[in-house]
Amino acid sequence: RPEFEAAIVEDLDWLGFVPDGPPVRQRDRGDIYSQALETLKHQQLVYGCRCPRTSPYPGTCRDRGLADTAGVGLRVRFEPSVERFVDLRHGPQEQRPSEQCGDLLIRDREGNWTYQFAVTVDDYVQGVTHVIRGDDLLASTGRQLQLARLLGRREPPLFLHHALIMKSATQKLSKSDGDTGVRDLRARGWTPAQVI
Repeated sequence: RPEFEAAIVEDLDWLGFVPDGPPVRQRDRGDIYSQALETLKHQQLVYGCRCPRTSPYPGTCRDRGLADTAGVGLRVRFEPSVERFVDLRHGPQEQRPSEQCGDLLIRDREGNWTYQFAVTVDDYVQGVTHVIRGDDLLASTGRQLQLARLLGRREPPLFLHHALIMKSATQKLSKSDGDTGVRDLRARGWTPAQVI
């Protein structure tokens, strides 16, 4: 929502981060995602799927020939491969996306682009060179690398997966759970340097 976006921009400004351009909203990028989808379709890698999100996906709809219609999701065929990369914190990594997740869901049955697809396309189109994110997304890297290559990306970004900020030994800090955010810390008198 606009008020949440404005608050995030204000908090980042307070922390001293200067954006390189206006905010990019995934909800406004349907044309870009559709173009990427066409690239995959041209390679005959996309198929319709009526199955719920499961991982690893066993390929139930792979050869059913379902049309791209309402109520049908879209998946990309992931052939067996080994994706090797060096995480800038964890060192050399090796992942097998076809075993980890099976064929990747890129658009769900409600017509929404999935996280894995959207971020991979966005990083490629925007020329992102470094991806810094939490350890909980380390396992996604191999599938994103494979997908980016299928889309035509020759030089992948570098990845660094950092430790999660935890509120307990087993639960990460999460704004969706109403946990403390930058705005709360500001209100308590923290400085930008303390937050960073």
